[in-house]
Amino acid sequence: MTAPTVDPVVRTARLTDEESTWTTVVWDDPVNLMDYVTMVFMRYFGYPREKAVQLMIQVHNNGRATVAEGSKEEMEIAVHAMHSYGLQASVEQGGQE
Repeated sequence: MTAPTVDPVVRTARLTDEESTWTTVVWDDPVNLMDYVTMVFMRYFGYPREKAVQLMIQVHNNGRATVAEGSKEEMEIAVHAMHSYGLQASVEQGGQE
């Protein structure tokens, strides 16, 4: 009896997906005030005011900012939280900024 073979490309791709970093991206919108976005980043992520302001400015000027990174599940939870605050956000795989 021989052991089943595993295609190394498939195995590598699977490991890469599981081990990769995911990010939460917040997008600019015409609705939320800058002070409000700063407050959300401070309250939810626990960022100090300076970091929260820096991220808010990045959202405002660049149209988006990566505000957190971690596992896919953690980032999906963060995106859901951003939506509950009325912010537009999405999950992306890897650092795409």
